[in-house]
Amino acid sequence: MSRRTTWEDNSCPIARAADIIAEPWTLLILRNATAGTTRFEDFRAQLGIADNVLTTRLAKLVERGLMTKLPYRDGGRTRHEYRLTKAGSDALPVLHALGAWGDAHTSSETAYGPMQLVHCACGELTRPGEKCDACGKALVRDDLAWRGSWLSEGEIPLADPVGW
Repeated sequence: MSRRTTWEDNSCPIARAADIIAEPWTLLILRNATAGTTRFEDFRAQLGIADNVLTTRLAKLVERGLMTKLPYRDGGRTRHEYRLTKAGSDALPVLHALGAWGDAHTSSETAYGPMQLVHCACGELTRPGEKCDACGKALVRDDLAWRGSWLSEGEIPLADPVGW
């Protein structure tokens, strides 16, 4: 389903952001990319999304600068990986906020528990922010993982974005 109105040039930054990330599937694609998914086939399998919808969403994320498309060889064929850019990586606080809201206001019998943020440098749980709640060190994306996510109850390191 396509939206009839574009908010691309709207004076409100929330409307402009919603124009990019509020489409169905887009936040889930960003979530999976943050957890390290890069290949079309893996997005499709993990999300259960139709090929045409995934193709459209990935193209828009590349066009809007949230992901980049990198070629790789698969046998004799060139395919593409999709990696987060800095702009895509900067959506992490939005994903954390949605995860916290979802944990607080929704439930699921199949959930592994609340989605938690782990500071891998000290191994302790923390909250999104500038410093670790446990050790006080600066939180750097390379030292963060999600625990109790939709994929497993184990820890999933956050993927490094491309082009920083």
